Amino acid sequence: MPYHHEDLRGAFLSAAAAAITANGMDSLNLRALARDLDVTHAAARHHFGGRRGLLTALAVQGHHELTTALDEAPDLLQSGIAYVNFALSHPAHFQVMFAPQLVDADDPALQAAQNALADALIRAAEESAEFGPTSPRTPGAGQPPPDDARPRPTTEPALLAAWSLAHGLATLAVSGNLPDLAEDGGQELIRDTLDRLLRSRATD
Repeated sequence: MPYHHEDLRGAFLSAAAAAITANGMDSLNLRALARDLDVTHAAARHHFGGRRGLLTALAVQGHHELTTALDEAPDLLQSGIAYVNFALSHPAHFQVMFAPQLVDADDPALQAAQNALADALIRAAEESAEFGPTSPRTPGAGQPPPDDARPRPTTEPALLAAWSLAHGLATLAVSGNLPDLAEDGGQELIRDTLDRLLRSRATD
């Protein structure tokens, strides 16, 4: 079928995510994706250059979507829930986002997307430190002016603590070690688990 330029790029990203989710990262093949989409391999290379470029674009997309989800969360608990739910609903994106060996770490779009996600995590952690572990905040509020070159304080204890809690639970869920999280009643289990972890951290 004929594709508009951006439609084809999006189709490749969707097909790549589906292939990784179904068959694992090692199964991803640009030529096979092009064949499944009924376009030439040259069209795939035009958009992404190669497999690493495709995975880099997938990571950029994942960072943007997760950042949006975090900015829409009203408090730290909801941010953690959004983080875990993103991993469960986007396992391929989640895997590639935190696998620097698979992507072009120097890609400007990826670096900007990583910084935007770091900013969202920092905002959630800072607001929690000031107002408590589950205090409300206005979605998207307090966002600093864009400046992708400024350093991110990613080693701040509050950020590391909050990120580690959510990321650890998300990783266990995506790897299949916590299958109950993806089943009926999983949302309540995610909420209860994160709430216990956050309250425990707050009393340390």
